Amino acid sequence: MNITKIVITGGPCAGKSTAMSWIQNAFTQKGYKVLFVPETATELITGGVAPWTCGTNADYQIGQMILQLEKEKVFEMAARTMPAENILIVCDRGTLDNKAYMTPEEYVGVLMRLGMNEVELRDRYDAVFHLVTAAKGAEKFYTTANNAARTESVEEAVSLDNKLIAAWTGHPHFRVIDNDREFENKMKALLSEISSFLGEPEPLEIERKFLIEYPDIEWLESIPSCNRIEIIQTYLHSRDGVERRVRQRGIGDHYIYFLTEKQTLTGMKRVETEKRLSQDEYIALLMEADTDRHQIRKTRYCLTYESQYFEIDVYPFWSDRAILEIELCSEDAEISLPPEIKIIREVTDEGEYKNSSLAKRS
Repeated sequence: MNITKIVITGGPCAGKSTAMSWIQNAFTQKGYKVLFVPETATELITGGVAPWTCGTNADYQIGQMILQLEKEKVFEMAARTMPAENILIVCDRGTLDNKAYMTPEEYVGVLMRLGMNEVELRDRYDAVFHLVTAAKGAEKFYTTANNAARTESVEEAVSLDNKLIAAWTGHPHFRVIDNDREFENKMKALLSEISSFLGEPEPLEIERKFLIEYPDIEWLESIPSCNRIEIIQTYLHSRDGVERRVRQRGIGDHYIYFLTEKQTLTGMKRVETEKRLSQDEYIALLMEADTDRHQIRKTRYCLTYESQYFEIDVYPFWSDRAILEIELCSEDAEISLPPEIKIIREVTDEGEYKNSSLAKRS
């Protein structure tokens, strides 16, 4: 059994409700059992439980997050009892959406009261797909009439959309679907992104890599839609020509763990599979480490810019350069970079800049 849990999020009037029916139809046809976790905020607010009816906004947010977490547990428990090979759990919003509705002080207080941290709340999902509000690029279609819990003006919707993107930036697989196309094509773009993540028809990774000048760290850390992640990557002995590695990913004392296996098809295209590990599984796999290579330690800055998701890797052994990567749905997709990022050259096909090569000399 393969259970995958994803989040469909987005600003107000972004097309989430329509997206759910598209996902149901598309992935049922692909052989998935598709389960939907309903949006918790709408359930509570239409039932009379809202930030303005509770004692404080923080009181409401705690209640909503507890209910969200419990609902997901029930769906995951039920999924494990179902006679299906592939199950897709689709969450209509996830726990990190709440961050966009709180002040930083409220958010810290809520985490403390829940006894949880941001890494475990954000990275509990396998992938997150953000649909941009119609208020940003498709204003004539923006309406509050189809959701009794929606009250935002166009300006408020844009601000909220930006906060939601910032909240989820840092997730290992985060994609933004903008309004730079007709609505039907927006839905098709979402299905394409989900299909690519699920490995339908096969688990291809299309990635471009650039050598850049050492970035302005102060500038990066000042951007709301940029998040810092610490990574330790260990290469394992290969099997049948397949590159294997384990990765510890997180910040502070809070980490998640992955096993990744890659097989290169072309310089830009690879077959990649990834599995979430427990800490014990991760430690056990470290015993298979390739001792000819050092561990790679790096600071990753995840940056969302113009609906594209970049990863900037800063290594301790370089003071003049860094690596920028972006995953794409197609090899000819256009890339738009912030002007503050200075590209030296593209190194997608240069083996010396692969992490597996850097591990040999770091």
